[in-house]
Amino acid sequence: MSYQAYQKAQTSAETPSQVEYRLFAQVTNALIEVKDRNITDAETIAALDWNRRMWSVFSSDCGTKGNQLPDGLRAGIISLSIWVSKHSSLVMRGADSIDSLININKTIMEGLADQAKLQADAQTAEAPGAQAPRPINATL
Repeated sequence: MSYQAYQKAQTSAETPSQVEYRLFAQVTNALIEVKDRNITDAETIAALDWNRRMWSVFSSDCGTKGNQLPDGLRAGIISLSIWVSKHSSLVMRGADSIDSLININKTIMEGLADQAKLQADAQTAEAPGAQAPRPINATL
């Protein structure tokens, strides 16, 4: 099986929360890898930019018509996105550390892990005998 086919099969078996968790894990791992490097390091800048873009996408999604998340949660995600953008600028100027960005992402990941478990349990309950989605596997 080709690598691309494997990737497609992997993501199609994941719940939305698992996909989001995996993205957060990848971005957060990138931030952790560069946290002790110089701010002018290309990989540091790339990790900060990736994190900011991820949050921007979540914010944009929360602002679109038809988003079914509760209004309070959508507002919270948009507020966090604004904070992440401002804090990333401070980090890039050397005025603050990357640790707060890592901690925010880890906190969100904890919530996503709980949500993914609830979704997996619900899918299993709806289809007795069906195999539950594969567990989230991300290292931090």
